[in-house]
Parts: sequence; C-alpha cells; structure tokens
Amino acid sequence: MSRPLEQPQGDPARVLTGAVMRAATLLDLNQGRVAQILGLSAPQVSRMANGHYILDAGRKEWEHAALFVRLFRSLDALVGSNDTAARAWLHSDNLALGARPADLIRSTEGLVRAVHYLDAARGRV
Repeated sequence: MSRPLEQPQGDPARVLTGAVMRAATLLDLNQGRVAQILGLSAPQVSRMANGHYILDAGRKEWEHAALFVRLFRSLDALVGSNDTAARAWLHSDNLALGARPADLIRSTEGLVRAVHYLDAARGRV
C-alpha cells in the first residue's frame, strides 16, 4: 500500500487540493463530478481524496481547481454556512445562466460563467 504524498502544511498545492475536496463535500458533489470539473480522471480524484495525488500548478487542473474554490467561496459569501442553500443553488435551474450551475461547471466556459455570475451577485450584496 502506498503512502500519501508528504508535503509541507503550507504548500499551495496541498492547500488547493484540500480546499477542492472540502468544497466538493460541502456541495455534495461526487468524485466523478469533481473529475469533470477539474478535467481529471475519476481515479485521480479518488487518489486526491485519499491524499495520494496533489494538484499540479503547471496544468489546467490547477486553474479549474482555483475557479471551483472561488465559486464555492463566492457562494458561501452569499448564503453563509447554509450548505443546504448552496446545494440548492448549484442543483436548481438558473434562468440568468440558462442552466443548472452543476451542469454548467463541467466545462471551462460554464465554470467561468458561474464564477462571474456569483461575483456580480456578491457585488450587489
């Protein structure tokens, strides 16, 4: 059995990897959906969850992960610690976005659109 990758606690790659996994858990997104969002395979995300894979800052997965965490933080700022409201927003039809955010964020363009939408909503609060 392999051991989890050892990284310093303040390592940005470890921090971002952990933030993605925590956000996915709070938003009730399974590993398959996280894989689609990040552009990774489901086994890679499974290894992330087990601490055996850390995001690579030199790849697109890093940018997608940063956007996903930004989406989560913006949503958290709007609904507070109400995980139920955050999940409801993510999985409900959104007329302004023209789809359910959970479906949109599977593509890079959709993820960026959802982040911009939440950023604009935060600006009004």
